Amino acid sequence: MILELKNIEKSFGEKKVLTGVSFKAESGKAFGLLGRNGAGKTTAIRILMNVFPANSGDVLVDGQPIDYNKVGFGYLPEERGLYPKKLIIDQLTYFAELKGMSRKSAVKSVDYWLGRLGMTEYRNKRLDTLSKGNQQKIQLITALAHDPNVVILDEPFSGLDPVNAMLLKDVVKEQIAKGKIVLFSSHQMSYIEEFCDSIAILNNGVVALHGDLHDIKRDYPRDRLVVRTETPDAIAADFGDACTVTEGGDLIIRLSDPSQKKAVMARLVETYDIDEIKVYEPSLNDIFVEYASNATKED
Repeated sequence: MILELKNIEKSFGEKKVLTGVSFKAESGKAFGLLGRNGAGKTTAIRILMNVFPANSGDVLVDGQPIDYNKVGFGYLPEERGLYPKKLIIDQLTYFAELKGMSRKSAVKSVDYWLGRLGMTEYRNKRLDTLSKGNQQKIQLITALAHDPNVVILDEPFSGLDPVNAMLLKDVVKEQIAKGKIVLFSSHQMSYIEEFCDSIAILNNGVVALHGDLHDIKRDYPRDRLVVRTETPDAIAADFGDACTVTEGGDLIIRLSDPSQKKAVMARLVETYDIDEIKVYEPSLNDIFVEYASNATKED
């Protein structure tokens, strides 16, 4: 299944929020929707989920207008929306039933996910008796219990300790392996980089960059080398202003031309005790800062 937003326009009164927004997400892959606060991510997600309509443009599945009766969505919002005074089993079952499940199937699915996330002991507790991280896991169950085709996760790792973050990673990998579309919206670039095959970066309601993340990185000039060594001072002195030191202690050597790559690598290996040397690739954080700045990057 290919889920697509095509030429989406959206305004609220005089304020234009989205302008010609287009991107695609595929089954069995994770997609990252990125942007600074106010860039239009939440609006795009709400249009995708049919919370409200676009002024123009289309939401398509395999090139045809989406049928929301056939495509199920699961949504983990950044802002939590459960009932703090209600029993967990009651409200989780209620939300699953709202998504079309019978009560028997809803209870069975909720109990599975409570067990999968290590939350069975809280089944008959009120939500407000749980820690922030455990409340996050309960909210996650509302996005997964009805077995949706598309799982949208907005800042899913917020408030999770490393153990629970690892558990959520496993769940996300399972959803991808089952052929679902997983859409991330997050400012935690390390998680996006770990999971997402493709990204779109919104800037002031416009798609500033989109495509396969690996291809995007490969398109950057390959004119820098990353060097790890026990003799950084000698190399830094040798290369002068072309060499900088990262916070982690690695050296970044800028080449005057990418064609020098092999020759410089050979020189380094022959002259110095090198632990590791590779072509520098920008991190997703670098790419995000470049394309999500106030001034939209020119094509």
